[in-house]
Amino acid sequence: MPPQLFKLIDTHCHIHFNAYKQDMDEVIKRSLNASVFMITVGTQQDTSRRAVEVAEKYDGVWAAIGLHPSHTSEQSFEDDDELPTATIKTRSEEFDPDFYRELAKSKKVVAIGECGLDYYHLPEDFPIEEAKAKQKIALRAQLDLADELGLPLIIHSRAAHADQIAVLREYITAGKLAKRGVTHCFTGTIEEAQDYLNLGFLISFTGIITFPPRKSEGSISPLQKVVQQIPLEKVMIETDAPYLAPPPYRGKRNEPAYVVEVARKLAELHRKSLDEVIEVTTRNAENFFQIKITE
Repeated sequence: MPPQLFKLIDTHCHIHFNAYKQDMDEVIKRSLNASVFMITVGTQQDTSRRAVEVAEKYDGVWAAIGLHPSHTSEQSFEDDDELPTATIKTRSEEFDPDFYRELAKSKKVVAIGECGLDYYHLPEDFPIEEAKAKQKIALRAQLDLADELGLPLIIHSRAAHADQIAVLREYITAGKLAKRGVTHCFTGTIEEAQDYLNLGFLISFTGIITFPPRKSEGSISPLQKVVQQIPLEKVMIETDAPYLAPPPYRGKRNEPAYVVEVARKLAELHRKSLDEVIEVTTRNAENFFQIKITE
């Protein structure tokens, strides 16, 4: 468990998903008892509404609301990189600004997202360019709402970096998105990370940074090398629970309390103490989401 001198924030989890249907309250309490606070993130209307309900029930839990790009088209896929043996099903949904604007009236809503572009998972029975266009429409609508409400963004980007950065740069060049955002579950190159940093965004890492390198990669993975090059002041940590559990929980359901393993690996890669990494990343999250958990 993390040292009690500092407190951690899991900046991106889905504690309100069906994976916790039987024991959500116990998992949340276990995390809070370990001094791990959390942002639970919606991916469409019903999960965003549920995220707010859960956040309003617990001190130490906040919500982000938005439409995940994969939910702009109906599809079904398996992703062993995220949660082994799980089939992920999505349904087609359009972003409704009025619905999310109403949800955002809750004081527990601290960000818009997760939103973005995901070209890794595209529907097989739908024209690719049309599917991408639907994602871009939903993304722009959410950027507009974030700008209107003065909320930061949680960006999901997979196999779509050039298009994602182009849209964000367009908005920021126009003087919008004052609160900027974070790119969650970052797994890209240092050049891609720098694109986000140049826009004033933060970078968030998951348990993927704890995964051992492949034999061909030697003693350190390409992603771990990227982690070493990004200043701690620009970093937040997350679990993306129930997905991407770190060792020693790999292959099992993830939970917010395990975010300490991400902090531990971050400390190792930066050659810093665990206490310092916790202190800096927690402060980054507090400032980003405009919340306060430490005295």
